[in-house]
Amino acid sequence: MLKQKPGQRLAFLPEVDAEHLAACLVALANGDGGLIVLGLNENGRPVNDIWEEEAEGALLEAARLCRPPVPTQWQQVETPQGTLIGIEVPRSTDLHTLDDGRVLVRSGTANRPLTGDEVRNLANSKNTAEYETELVPGARYTDLDTSIVQDYLDRREQRGQGRTLSARELLFEIGATDRNGHPTTIGILLFARNPQMFFPQSGIVFVKFPGTEPRGEDGGIGYGRRDEIIGPAARVIERTWNIIFEEMRVGATVNQLEREELLEYPRFAVREALVNAVAHRDYRIQGRRIEIRMYANRLEIISPGGLPGYMTLDNLVEEHFSRNPRLVNGLYQWGYIEELGLGIDQMIEEMTQAGHKPPDFKATPHLFTVTLHNKRQRQPTPKWTKSMNERQTRALTYVRENGSITNREYQKLCPNVSAETLRLDLVDLVDRGILLKIGSKKGTHYILK
Repeated sequence: MLKQKPGQRLAFLPEVDAEHLAACLVALANGDGGLIVLGLNENGRPVNDIWEEEAEGALLEAARLCRPPVPTQWQQVETPQGTLIGIEVPRSTDLHTLDDGRVLVRSGTANRPLTGDEVRNLANSKNTAEYETELVPGARYTDLDTSIVQDYLDRREQRGQGRTLSARELLFEIGATDRNGHPTTIGILLFARNPQMFFPQSGIVFVKFPGTEPRGEDGGIGYGRRDEIIGPAARVIERTWNIIFEEMRVGATVNQLEREELLEYPRFAVREALVNAVAHRDYRIQGRRIEIRMYANRLEIISPGGLPGYMTLDNLVEEHFSRNPRLVNGLYQWGYIEELGLGIDQMIEEMTQAGHKPPDFKATPHLFTVTLHNKRQRQPTPKWTKSMNERQTRALTYVRENGSITNREYQKLCPNVSAETLRLDLVDLVDRGILLKIGSKKGTHYILK
């Protein structure tokens, strides 16, 4: 994790301060867990030598500030700069608060207090967190596919996680079985030969319509293609992607005398929407599967279950919360998820850079829908009006030539202008609908909308 920048699952604390440490403990435990490293500044550089006795005392004091106390695991973190102290915080099934009553979660590199509605939604999600490890009635160890288990073990080793446990021991460790080998919900979803025998709702339905409405070519109810995709989660993703790819229109463009494939939708955007649907749907909802509807002008991915925890459409890009953390981790080991919290951000960027409008997101209490539009347009020409200052003109020229601009790059273009003035310039361009803001904190950059 130290190869990453501080964010939703990684916090650097330059000083050993019990109050700051307690805030990080609560924020990480209420989310997807993470790691706190002591003695590093926000850039990951050592600034203080932290003694173990000092850190242990601060951790004990921080634990007294958390309600209930947050379970932690002490560890030494080896870095090129030496050995540092790390505190691993697992995702908790409890709702944690500080002693003053605040409920915090990680938002970027900050610890954000939740509103009343967000607290209630998070509490409801915590109450269902054990669903993944519930035993499945009637399921036996022999229902698991040994070839899929072996593939999972091989992928873990490829990611640098050495294998010291037997397959049975590892399945118990990740929550896929109990000590006696009886499969749990997550064990069936990830490794069963036929998960749909136990969870019929765990498959995907793909439907292609010839027009822009759910009708057949004659105008009546009908479709051009319909597939039901079944199997364990990783195989469902693979098979569904292959079907979508088969049905996508493929064109070509010539760039510097080389022919480049031009897909109807960017690969990453489709893959991310598909993986998110499988990883984050609510598997407790029976009678409805994930639906993928391909129309002439759009692709809809409809996932049962609203946004989990404290997630809303407003914080969808900046924050992350997993309804099914063990399933997410399993798909991470298979290579379908690279890093938590970055996919939506990149999906938006991939779509806009390819000339499409950004994805549409729609959330209801029981459904979450991602819509990708395939209408491709030339990048819009900025409106060079008299009301636009010279600095903004230079910024837009830079974006058109380089694809994006950051605050730091803008400051290099205008070195004699204050950072706050330049920030307001970019805010103005976003408000006008000329630029689109991507990311947050130090990862913020701007592209043409």
